[in-house]
Amino acid sequence: MLDHAIARIENLRVTFETKGGTVVGVEDMSFDINPGETVCVVGESGSGKSVSSLSLMRLVEYGGGTIAGGCLLFDRKDGQELDLARADQHQMRAIRGNEIGMVFQEPMTALNPVFTVERQLTEGLRLHKDMTKSEAVAEALDLMRQVRIPEPERRLKQYPHELSGGMRQRVVVAMALACKPRLLIADEPTTALDVTIQAEILALMDRLKRETGTAVMFITHDMAVVAQMADRVVVMFRGNKVEEGTVQEIFETPQHDYTKALLAAVPKLGEMRGKTYPEPMRLLGDDRAAAKPIRGRDEVLLKVRGLTTRFPVKGGFFRRTIANVHAVEDLSFDLNRGQTLSLVGESGCGKTTAGRSILRLVEPLSGEIEIDGKDIVALNASDLRKARLDMQMVFQDPFASLNPQMTLADQVAEPMRNYTTHTGRARQERVEMLFDRVELPRSFLRRYPHELSGGQRQRIAIARALALNPKLIVADEAVSALDVSVQAQVLNLMMELQADLGLSYLFISHDMAVVERVSHHVGVMYLGRIVEIGPRAAVFENPQHPYTQALMKAVPIADPRRRKSEHELNFKPIPSPIHPVGHEPGPSIYADLGGGHKVLTSESGY
Repeated sequence: MLDHAIARIENLRVTFETKGGTVVGVEDMSFDINPGETVCVVGESGSGKSVSSLSLMRLVEYGGGTIAGGCLLFDRKDGQELDLARADQHQMRAIRGNEIGMVFQEPMTALNPVFTVERQLTEGLRLHKDMTKSEAVAEALDLMRQVRIPEPERRLKQYPHELSGGMRQRVVVAMALACKPRLLIADEPTTALDVTIQAEILALMDRLKRETGTAVMFITHDMAVVAQMADRVVVMFRGNKVEEGTVQEIFETPQHDYTKALLAAVPKLGEMRGKTYPEPMRLLGDDRAAAKPIRGRDEVLLKVRGLTTRFPVKGGFFRRTIANVHAVEDLSFDLNRGQTLSLVGESGCGKTTAGRSILRLVEPLSGEIEIDGKDIVALNASDLRKARLDMQMVFQDPFASLNPQMTLADQVAEPMRNYTTHTGRARQERVEMLFDRVELPRSFLRRYPHELSGGQRQRIAIARALALNPKLIVADEAVSALDVSVQAQVLNLMMELQADLGLSYLFISHDMAVVERVSHHVGVMYLGRIVEIGPRAAVFENPQHPYTQALMKAVPIADPRRRKSEHELNFKPIPSPIHPVGHEPGPSIYADLGGGHKVLTSESGY
């Protein structure tokens, strides 16, 4: 390590002008980043993590922010030190992408949809490095290989929408590294990605940092990622740095109350070893009675047999069906009353389609679905409407599932109005009771969705799902967009409601630590099929299918002493689920390992 820091942030203050007056985004922030070092900046939404990174790039002005004070000292390639806070935009253009690279959170918005991947990757090289077109293309191909993109020659000619989320994020990483920057800023680069792709991108960034000596500023709210990546950690809370230390110090001897609370809220893989039933997390400052395990009952509520859902792919002159996407293929499982079955797997494995097919929000091609003895597939429209009293859904994005023009009280009351279950005063009282249940103050009754944080919006979505006293709730990635501390509170709330009301959850997620915490049973999905299913302890502690084993290996653990090495990740690219018309895959055949633990033996393809 050199003694000279690549970037020094000193007393940074950033303000935003709004109609309601001046809002302080970052109040007082100081830290250094040294060559070849990864500094992780952690904190929850609104703590000022992204604002501090956008200030370093001088992009904060484009979002209405002003750097009101402090210095941003950057050590340039030619050895000069420059205060970025006072640099003009001409100087910044020479630095952005060339000496400071940035990986944004959302790869689709970071790429230009109208240009090919080749054009976007070579642009920076030709601008900053004066390369000819052929030199830049050769360099771009090399970069694509470094970030492990299969068939790079073909991918260069494609547009961003033709790539999956993980591929797009790899292209963004390749663009950020194209000019070999001295400093790489990664702002939540893996939040929207699956465990497997996240593990690959983290290993890739770590390897490139070691090989090139680049300094990395890594912004995240995922403590397991911090444990995997960081050399040093800076903890932010409401625009201020509250603690800084090495990764071991922060995880093993946190000093500040906020850091302690943040670490207490992180579900760690392996915490539930030896426990048969799920139980809520113990959070700091929570004065409730000790968490009791949730047993549930041994009586089947939801029975699914041979569920198959396919989507047609249209093409040709007459828009005929030329192929089918086999989204869900021969799915069978049981879910007991008062228990949780989790479906886990990567994007595109069919878990969301399975959840929607069970509620008939997507029409299945074939199969049987029984809820409480009712055959859901055979129901006509009016009977299906009645059956919906028993089944509800909580979606991934609470903002998209709420109506921006209705007050929160009206949104929670709407299902009761539609089904005329409660009227007048009784309805008003039930809405107030539901607000109490999801721990939102009654003063929120007259508010609108945009006035709430993500976690509060998700609570409203849960209250609305509970309005009709359902027996089954399908929770589709219901906590994946939330901060660690909020996620823990929402999970505890869901488990408390399950214990009190006897709810059954079909919990769809890709976060293995959360799944371990809440599940009675777990089904692992791959390419539309369940490849392994059984009690949580059996699947997590004794995984038998090679895909389940690979998935478990990829999960980062919130403990810096248990870091994953790159050779532990051995993922094969997922084959395409699109098959020509008339293709009939074989049935799913399982080997029974006893105690309800089953593993797919046929058609697994992994």
